[in-house]
Amino acid sequence: MEFIKHRLSGVIECIPTKYHDERGFFYESYNQKRFASNGIPEDFVQDNYSFSTKGVLRGLHFQHNPNGQGKLVRVMTGKALDVVVDLRKDSPTFGQHEKFILDADKGNMLYVPIGFAHGFIALEETIFVYKCTNFWNKEAESGIRWNDPQLGIEWGVENPIVSDKDQILPDFDPNHPVF
Repeated sequence: MEFIKHRLSGVIECIPTKYHDERGFFYESYNQKRFASNGIPEDFVQDNYSFSTKGVLRGLHFQHNPNGQGKLVRVMTGKALDVVVDLRKDSPTFGQHEKFILDADKGNMLYVPIGFAHGFIALEETIFVYKCTNFWNKEAESGIRWNDPQLGIEWGVENPIVSDKDQILPDFDPNHPVF
C-alpha cells in the first residue's frame, strides 16, 4: 500500500496494491499495523455506508470536540469527488480545502483527521463507506454550507442534489474557529 501525504497536514491518501489474475483481483483495504506506521494510528469504532445516485452532494460535515471524528473514507462502487476543509485554527492551512477523486477501480482511500469538515459528490452511482474514530453524536454534529462563497469550492456539477439539512448549514466563519 502506498501512503501519500498532501498539502493539508494530516490528510493522507492510501492507495492499495491490487493483485489481479484471471479470477479478478484482491487487495488489503486496512491493516492497523501498516496504517499506524504510516501516520494513521487510529482506533476505528464505527463503520458507515451510504448509497448515492449521480449528482448527490453530502456535506460538509464534522462533529465538535470532544466528539470529533477522524474518518477513513473510500468508495466501494462508483466514483466521487471528495472534499476536505481545514478547520484547525492554529493550522497554516486554516480555511483551505483540498479535493480528491475517490475511485472504486483504483481502490484509493482518504484519511481525514479530526479538525476537518468533509463532504463528497457522487460522480456516478456510488457506494461510499467510511471508518470513524468516534461514535456519531447528534448533539455534536455540525457542518458548513457546501456552496459557501468564502470557501469557493468548485464541485464540478451544475445543480447537485443536496438535502434540506445540508442546504441550511452555516457559512464558514474564520472569526469563530471550530477546532
